[in-house]
Amino acid sequence: MITKSKVFITIQYIFLAFLVIVAIVPFWLLISSSFTTEKEIIENGYSLIPRVVTFDAYRYLFSVSAGVLRAYMMSIIIAASGVLTCLVLTILFAYPLSRQDLPGKNFFAFFLFFTMLFNGGLVPTYMIYTQLFHIKDTLFAMIIPGLLMSPFNVIMVRTYISSNVANEIIDAAKIDGAGEYRSLLSVVIPLCKPIIGTIALMSFIAYWNNWTNGIYYIQNRTDLYGIQNYLKSVLDSVNVLQSQISGQIGIDVKDLPSMGIRMALAVIGVLPVLVVYPFFQKSFIKGITIGSVKG
Repeated sequence: MITKSKVFITIQYIFLAFLVIVAIVPFWLLISSSFTTEKEIIENGYSLIPRVVTFDAYRYLFSVSAGVLRAYMMSIIIAASGVLTCLVLTILFAYPLSRQDLPGKNFFAFFLFFTMLFNGGLVPTYMIYTQLFHIKDTLFAMIIPGLLMSPFNVIMVRTYISSNVANEIIDAAKIDGAGEYRSLLSVVIPLCKPIIGTIALMSFIAYWNNWTNGIYYIQNRTDLYGIQNYLKSVLDSVNVLQSQISGQIGIDVKDLPSMGIRMALAVIGVLPVLVVYPFFQKSFIKGITIGSVKG
């Protein structure tokens, strides 16, 4: 029995190691290709270890495309504002739904669930945001549409509170003179750090990777572009950049690292997520597992 158990554990470790390798290799190949010359990629294809190491792609991006840093700053502002607002709205909606004595609880729960199944469609949504709320070409256009609050996140937080915050604790806080807001800030939120970290990470990834809002709602204010919209615009115009700008910086068109530029752009876009995720990994796993136990 002990031998079978050890064999099974060994197989599990081997399988998990295989999954880790499968997850790491694409990122390593991406990073390696961004430091490879264009000639090397064309002649020998992509490799995990570049034979010729060069920084031409990154040098080109940060010398010609000076807007990378500005787009980075805009993405940070958009993501920070969006995540903070998302957490506030999600918690303020989820906490009352977790209370058994909420008047009209079934109506609000149905109202929340209904929005997960039906929506007005892209055209009506666009008309409402642009003609009624007038957010076109504003910073709010990058924060509000589609990302500000998710019904799925509300359900997760509500389930977590119901499963892990006993009503007796909240009642004890009220006996001591705490109101609803005081109970929420001093009792509920400190006990919900895992699920809050989970929602913050999911919201950050959604905001960081979003590029549709920039396409739909930003036309003239390209200075409001986040990193994803900016990278997309660079990719769309890479051939134009090759023909018009390469001569100005002393690089022949045939030697311009177009494939390396694409890989470098991908590295620049995914790097913040890779940096942030390890800090939220523990909370993310705990929040997902506990917050999804029951509805």
